[in-house]
Amino acid sequence: MKYLFDRRVKIFATAMVAMLLIATCSSGPLVQAAADKEVRRLCAIDGGVKVYETVTLPAERFDNWGNVIGLQIKGNAKPTDDYYSELETQTLQDGNLRIVRVVARVLRRSDAKVLGESVRYGRGGGDVPGPWHPSTYDCPSIAESTGKLQSSVFRQQN
Repeated sequence: MKYLFDRRVKIFATAMVAMLLIATCSSGPLVQAAADKEVRRLCAIDGGVKVYETVTLPAERFDNWGNVIGLQIKGNAKPTDDYYSELETQTLQDGNLRIVRVVARVLRRSDAKVLGESVRYGRGGGDVPGPWHPSTYDCPSIAESTGKLQSSVFRQQN
C-alpha cells in the first residue's frame, strides 16, 4: 500500500512539473505573438516615414551610398551644421517583454523645422528564460525606416 501511495505521489509530482514546464514554454510564444500583433497594429496607425519638406543638396554632400555627409545626432552636430537628427524613444510596455515607439527626426538648424520623421515600433523579449539574447520584432525594420527617412527628405542636385 505504501509503495502504491509513493508511486502516486511521484506520478503527481512529475505531472505537475511537466505541466509547469509546458505552461512556461508555451506562454512565451503566445505572449510574443500578441505583442507582435500589437506592434503591427500600432505601426499601421502611424508607423513609417512622413516628409514635411524636401531639400535639394549638391552631389558632394552625399557619400557613395546616398547618405548625407555630416548629418549627425543633435548632441554630436556642430553649430555650423545646417541639418541634424533627433531620436526619441518612448517605452509603451516595460519588463521582460518591452514595446517601444521610436521617432527619428531630421531638422533644419536655422529655424528648427522638422523636415521629416520616421516612426517605428518594436518588441524585445518575452522569450523563455535562458542564456540567449532576447528576440526582437520591428515594424518597419530599422534599416528600412532609417535609410528611407534620409532619402525621402534629401534630394541630390543633378
